[in-house]
Amino acid sequence: MLKWFKALVLAGTVGVLAACSSGSDDKDNIAEIAQNDPRFSILAEAVTAAGLAGTLSDDGPFTVFAPTNDAFAALLGELGVTKDQLLADKPLLTQVLSYHVLRGAVPKVAVPAGKALATVQGGIFKVDAVGADLVITDGRNRTSKIIATDIEASNGVVHAIDRVLLPADRNIVETALGLPDFSILVEAVVAADLQGALSGAGPFTVFAPTNAAFAALLGELGVTKDQLLADKPLLTQVLTYHVLGSRVLKAEVPVGTPVATLQGQTLTVTPTLAILDQRGRSANIVATDVLTSNGVIHVIDRVILPQ
Repeated sequence: MLKWFKALVLAGTVGVLAACSSGSDDKDNIAEIAQNDPRFSILAEAVTAAGLAGTLSDDGPFTVFAPTNDAFAALLGELGVTKDQLLADKPLLTQVLSYHVLRGAVPKVAVPAGKALATVQGGIFKVDAVGADLVITDGRNRTSKIIATDIEASNGVVHAIDRVLLPADRNIVETALGLPDFSILVEAVVAADLQGALSGAGPFTVFAPTNAAFAALLGELGVTKDQLLADKPLLTQVLTYHVLGSRVLKAEVPVGTPVATLQGQTLTVTPTLAILDQRGRSANIVATDVLTSNGVIHVIDRVILPQ
């Protein structure tokens, strides 16, 4: 009888310990993580104000790049609003918060460096390894550092970031207008009547020549700027040769392979990030991955020419 009683007690103890162990493995969902972690208290308020708590409690899986309270405080200063004003703007909150969410669980080791990450909001951002850091470039070409990774949730994974991300608010033409080194390019786009096309949904990739590149072209062709801008057929041929009909970030450029342009002919990008055009001329890509709402801009130091 004593042996039987000891066995019963031991079995019951093991059962209790097993139940406790099982309960300790339960994970919070993403919404609960935000609610329970003091670093994310403003994020939790924002999620609730935007009516997204239910979505982020669903099965998912999702990946959330979660701004800290300090990140939200900096955003308030950047936008010139109070926290109450931000939380009262549900359309803005929904757009901004959904821009921090990816479909699928993407742990740190699976983040595709330098490639476009499509968000639930519809826009993209990219993540690059910069030294020992992982740095996000958002749609407005602002940067944010990932400061903690792989916070596991029952419905995905959370990475903490030190700046609130913002989706793109300028298309290719609007972005070029805001950069003084592209003033001749903008004049050429308008003269060729291509501003409407390059403001469309896209996405596009534009290899954008600088003012110095256009000045060199004028000397090469032996024409004035006014003469070049007046030749709409030539302008159209040349400018559309600088455009691809898809978004291609630096990390996704097919090196050594002819790439079709909107003009119809191809160009080739070398391993040193030089473009070879149809006339055997080369242009260096001197800056990459300027993100826009309808594509990406890469800066080049020479106007490329089709045959």
